[in-house]
Amino acid sequence: MSFAIVTDSTSDISAELAAERGIDVVPLSVTIGDETMLDDTLTQTEFFERMASAPRLPTTSQPSVGAFVEVYERALAKAEEVLSIHISSKLSGTFDSATQAAAQFAGRVHVFDSRNLSWGLSLQVLEATAAAAQGLGIAATLERLESARDRTKLIVGLDSLDNLAKGGRIGKVSAFLGAMLDLKVTLTVDPTGAFQPVARSRGEKAALRHTLEWVSGHMGEHTRGRFAVGYAMKRERAEYLADQIRQRFDAIELHIYEAGSVISTHTGTGWGVALLPED
Repeated sequence: MSFAIVTDSTSDISAELAAERGIDVVPLSVTIGDETMLDDTLTQTEFFERMASAPRLPTTSQPSVGAFVEVYERALAKAEEVLSIHISSKLSGTFDSATQAAAQFAGRVHVFDSRNLSWGLSLQVLEATAAAAQGLGIAATLERLESARDRTKLIVGLDSLDNLAKGGRIGKVSAFLGAMLDLKVTLTVDPTGAFQPVARSRGEKAALRHTLEWVSGHMGEHTRGRFAVGYAMKRERAEYLADQIRQRFDAIELHIYEAGSVISTHTGTGWGVALLPED
């Protein structure tokens, strides 16, 4: 590869896939009570157990500028340039930390705002790895990434809005608060990378059906695409969605993933589908 690729742990990309594709992942951190740990420290089950027993909602923190500097130094030891792709700047200060660190490397580090999160971010990261493997340079890859960013869509289903509300990241979704009993809420991110409400559904079956309808709507006339289906507890929901997507589309890639601790802090339990249509 002519350049190295860096992302952050809100991508929810597995350590195995990151290693396979040569991606460096900078972890955010989560604080539960008086203990602060890196994003990948606890299993999903351990995290939800700890969160349920904690007196208050965990908090999350972006990586420090110094953490990015260390990763960029290592990456530049093996490549001429670095492409650093991160969670939406509307949802986290991670992009700002990366940008401050990049300023120390005289233009050799390029920071890209995915305007997305979780596998809405990871699908863009994998697009960059494919471009690098094909021998594209930074400029051509950034053009390809901008196109992928516009086409990448993410829908997230939540069992409750409690965590989003307590974490202060609810924004436009606040209009969906109120009598939420038995309702499941789906969210997406708008073109600027901020959360945007999609729908309220009564019951899980209706919410999953709506999720698949949303996926079909955003695939449009495309029959082929790259997909990722995530879960925060209840893997069976992700398995169901993945099976339905395989039946409806030609899935070039379909990843099933666990939402990490940082993402789960803000979403609570739920599911997600990310898609990137292909011609």
